[in-house]
Amino acid sequence: MSQLIYTAFVPLDGVVEAPGGEPGYRNTGWTFAVDFLEEAYGLKAREQDEAGSMLLGRVSYQAFSAVWPQMVDEFPKYNAMPKYVVSTTLAEGDLVEGWGTTTILRNLDEVAALKQAEGAPILVQGSATLARSLSDAGLIDRYHLLVFPWILGAANACGATPTSRGRSSSWSRARPTATACRSSSTTWSGSTPRPERRGRPRASRPPTPPR
Repeated sequence: MSQLIYTAFVPLDGVVEAPGGEPGYRNTGWTFAVDFLEEAYGLKAREQDEAGSMLLGRVSYQAFSAVWPQMVDEFPKYNAMPKYVVSTTLAEGDLVEGWGTTTILRNLDEVAALKQAEGAPILVQGSATLARSLSDAGLIDRYHLLVFPWILGAANACGATPTSRGRSSSWSRARPTATACRSSSTTWSGSTPRPERRGRPRASRPPTPPR
């Protein structure tokens, strides 16, 4: 059986929208308002090395496929690996050519069947709505949450925090003052107060679609 891993940038209140500076959100670019910590982002490099395929919701697929194929240096393995898109509306004609093989899954039963095959981990990137459904169905095996010391207060929360049905979780510090823990419970843990934002998002880090 293949493991299903959900990976996300999250602040302390679980909001996942616009981490990379996407327009139209109140707190867009919130991942850029802290210092880059190389050892924390090492988690993202390990994910790319270990994963065998990527699972996305329709919104994230359309956002990622418009940008990532051109990012050949940043995401070579992500771009080459097979993709699975969970959608009831996406058609074969909507799929992007030249971004690895892509298969449309119509429901969570098909996701569960995909997991039955032995293989490398299946990585869920962004895809907040899909992640909530996967979590509710007990299909997520591991959570990789890069936690930032913000309380954004409004927007779309991922809702896919570790539950009693999730098997394990890996939490990483975004900077030395960020809250970090290992947990498989539904309770957020930490005592770091909310810091002040420190300027506008920097443009040097690649943008990350919201879900």
